[in-house]
Amino acid sequence: MNIKKVGLTALAGSLVATSAFAGSLTLSGGAKLSYVATDGNKEVKDTAGRFAMDQELKASGSGELENGFTVTLAHGMSGEETAKSDTSSLTIDMGDLGKLTYQDADNHGGLAGLEDFMPKAYEEATDGIGGSATATQAKMASGQGFGYSVDAGGVNVSIGFSDNLGAATDRTDGETDTTAAGANSSSSIAFSMDPMDGLTLKAGIGTEGQTDGNDLDHTTVGFTYAYGPAKVGYQINDEDDSAASGTDRETEIFGISFMVNDNLSLSYGENTTEEANNANDQEITSVQASYSMGGVSINFKDSEGTGVGNAANSNHDTTEVLVSFAF
Repeated sequence: MNIKKVGLTALAGSLVATSAFAGSLTLSGGAKLSYVATDGNKEVKDTAGRFAMDQELKASGSGELENGFTVTLAHGMSGEETAKSDTSSLTIDMGDLGKLTYQDADNHGGLAGLEDFMPKAYEEATDGIGGSATATQAKMASGQGFGYSVDAGGVNVSIGFSDNLGAATDRTDGETDTTAAGANSSSSIAFSMDPMDGLTLKAGIGTEGQTDGNDLDHTTVGFTYAYGPAKVGYQINDEDDSAASGTDRETEIFGISFMVNDNLSLSYGENTTEEANNANDQEITSVQASYSMGGVSINFKDSEGTGVGNAANSNHDTTEVLVSFAF
């Protein structure tokens, strides 16, 4: 939904930032209403209200440089706590040379973009699972940093780099973050290719810096295959902590979706995480549906988690309905 065009000033220029021009940013948002119900021994019992509206706004704009490159600026503003920006990104589209992006909060360049690429009607199976516990998963963390992607010889290559994934977003140009603990830098690379009709292969490796001076080594490999209205996928994420006392994890994710017609899609997904030297596996299943009619779409999910946080007797279930209006 395009709300209005506001007279903000966007500063942009050449790659060496030697010049600037004034532009306009378009302010947009979504008309969304959700309902969430939870259950299990890790349910948060003092829930005051289960209905909620989307309060996020996005200001974005783009312009073309003299060399033909396109620069896009975006600021996300959450209404949950303050009116200031909670995430910003700057993207330079260089055509056949690829895209370079800086994201100050949630960069998904490189391996972070392969967290869960299984077919689904709505959300990842782990979304909303946890309650008073914390759901675990082997995955490359996202955070502030750079991302670069390019298509080369039928293969999409994505690279991610961050000097500190945990840097806070409450800073502006010329400032440094002094609130987050220092950490090693993080880097990763991911590949995606379509060797035949319907089949997509994805894989990647990465190293994630931590505040204790040790690194997490990540690998992901998986595929999706579409045939007619059905799509199936499977992937394995592996996470190895270089610290002798660290925790190694492996996550297996499975998903299948089916397009009943142009308006209705259904899916089922599983997410299982094992920890080294821990007999308690975290197992999450999710049934989802998505239906659209005209300018209205309805998303539904029912997810159940056992062994949440790889702990014994740790269960949490969540059911969510999201209604969105496009106008």
